Amino acid sequence: MAALLQVLKESGMRIGEASALKWTDIDGERGIILVNTPEKSNEPRAFKISSKLSSMLNLLPKTHEKVFGKLTSRTARNALAFSRKKAAFKLQNPRLLQIHFHTLRHWKATMEYHKTKDILHMMKTLGHKNIQTTLVYTQLVDFEGDEYHSATASTVEEARKLIETGFVYVCSHEGIMLFRKRK
Repeated sequence: MAALLQVLKESGMRIGEASALKWTDIDGERGIILVNTPEKSNEPRAFKISSKLSSMLNLLPKTHEKVFGKLTSRTARNALAFSRKKAAFKLQNPRLLQIHFHTLRHWKATMEYHKTKDILHMMKTLGHKNIQTTLVYTQLVDFEGDEYHSATASTVEEARKLIETGFVYVCSHEGIMLFRKRK
């Protein structure tokens, strides 16, 4: 499940496209996954994958032609629903129940658009033929409007306490360490 989720996160593929992946669609040397069986009349496409995902895929058993064996979209959804329900109960976070495989596709679109500001790149990444379809997936989130609490530390002990409470180190200036965390 972890490898499947990582594939979806890094590529923005649909669950049906990921479950159809074959070992021949993965070029481990160049770190590329090919989507040769796109869904919904989308375009075939290729994705660069991280070394983390490459390692995860290399650990999977190669006993079947497909990367995820006989996994179907339906069995994958059922497995995710079970894991999601268990995590939501354990963490007392009902919002986890709202996460679906397709959520990762929307996340990928939003993050890629935030990085590139290029809607045509997004259209190609998602495999769409129509820009109107891409606009549905790309949530135009204003990342610049995030507000932060800031704090300073002049000793290692003060810095440690800030990090333990969720602050993130930003930089140092004249011997003072600057930290921030979202409000």
